[in-house]
Amino acid sequence: MGGFDFDALATLGERAMDIARREGASWGDARLALVEKEDLGVRNGRVSTLTQDERLGFGVRVLVDGAFGFASGVHPDEAEVERVTRLALAVARAGRSAGPGRHRWADEPAHRDRWTSTWLIDPFTVPVEKKLALLSEAEAILGQHAEITSSQVGMSFLRESQVFVSTAGARIDQIILRSGAGLTCTAHRDGETQSRSYPAALGGLHMASGYELVESLDLVGAAERTREEARELLTAAACPIGKHDVILSGDQLALQIHESVGHPTELDRVQGWEENFAGSSFVDTGKLDGDDGRGFRYGSDIVQLVADGTVPGGLATVGYDDDGVRSQRWHIVKDGRFTGYLTSRDTAHFAEGADADATSRGCSRAQGPSHVPIVRITNLSLQPGVWAFDDLIADTDDGIYMDGVKCWSIDQQRLNFQFTCEYGWEIKGGKRGRAIKNPTYQGITPAFWGSCDAICDPEHWVLWGVPNCGKGQPMQVAEMSHGAAPARFRGVDVGVRT
Repeated sequence: MGGFDFDALATLGERAMDIARREGASWGDARLALVEKEDLGVRNGRVSTLTQDERLGFGVRVLVDGAFGFASGVHPDEAEVERVTRLALAVARAGRSAGPGRHRWADEPAHRDRWTSTWLIDPFTVPVEKKLALLSEAEAILGQHAEITSSQVGMSFLRESQVFVSTAGARIDQIILRSGAGLTCTAHRDGETQSRSYPAALGGLHMASGYELVESLDLVGAAERTREEARELLTAAACPIGKHDVILSGDQLALQIHESVGHPTELDRVQGWEENFAGSSFVDTGKLDGDDGRGFRYGSDIVQLVADGTVPGGLATVGYDDDGVRSQRWHIVKDGRFTGYLTSRDTAHFAEGADADATSRGCSRAQGPSHVPIVRITNLSLQPGVWAFDDLIADTDDGIYMDGVKCWSIDQQRLNFQFTCEYGWEIKGGKRGRAIKNPTYQGITPAFWGSCDAICDPEHWVLWGVPNCGKGQPMQVAEMSHGAAPARFRGVDVGVRT
């Protein structure tokens, strides 16, 4: 863990905790971190993005009589740490003067540990010239046709080195490294415009990994096929309207998981703490028991949705969250039944009533040290089934395969949704048919997951990363992953009625 002086920054953090204890805080924590970022892109034959950024900072949070205060700074020296800590205490006291403090704080051992994500090739040591050469080679192939009006290839890397200390005596050192890359192109002819991406839309595939991820994606080898699929869509048939069986690709299913399972099971959202910005949730706490005492029916019996902050490669895989809670693995939906929330130390008790032993699931994270931690989706995955992909196609008489995220909408309670994909094709009599442009489907969350009757096997399962999930006011961006294999949903409404 070289290159970042954990011990020196931990000493400053302990100074903040000493002040918090003396001033009567029942809890205090400090996070001191260095965030390094690099983004590269080539578009239409030119370098379009080349940024390198380093930000050092710290944040102090205190709990005084049930009211939180938070403040942050960018120059971690003793005088600034003392100033920021006293500011956080003043904010907490001001909040307390407005009324009774609402916050409770779940117990957790005061961990003292070091944790790092794993990688083979540190992307920050790979020469920029080598990275740009790879991007340029792939982009040149991607744009080799007059119908391609825009072609873009990019990669991005982020490393966060952080020290966490608390008034309870915790000291946690962590290094998190994330990498991602992908390509996309847009084709146009006779008034029709279509786009295609690889290996996924919205920047490609992102994982907690090193530069070896970029090498494994073979961007150069994938460029021609991606280009030709974009061109194919220019003359593809329109998506039919009506009820059809739908098979979703893994990357599209990852977004479905994110929007219709991840966000509605964040317990701060359930409690209405951000209704004015990103909506609430239909998954109220009464759904833990359900009408029959076995939990609310969220999906069919084969639907197993598992939250896992420990899975290798996950963008939300960390040793400990920003409350100092060790990462865990648990079911959100088990055998189709809703079984648990995404929680933090100050929300855990809402799921367990007055239970004094309520424990956090370790879902509290912040966008760097200058933001206060909030509940974030951890890695949340649909567990694989038993089907080979070719067998699933052969077993489908009248359906549509939909691949690649294009656009989507979902209501404030995460119930009614519509998704449009980049690329699709008909399935007739168990065989692949004609290409379909703008394949679109709609549904209601529990009914949609209830229609899932087949999921492909582990060979087809991929941990798809979401590097840009926005939440909170002020807005924070967080990263997480959703593992999924292609899956079939019966009798889904498809197409757009005009």
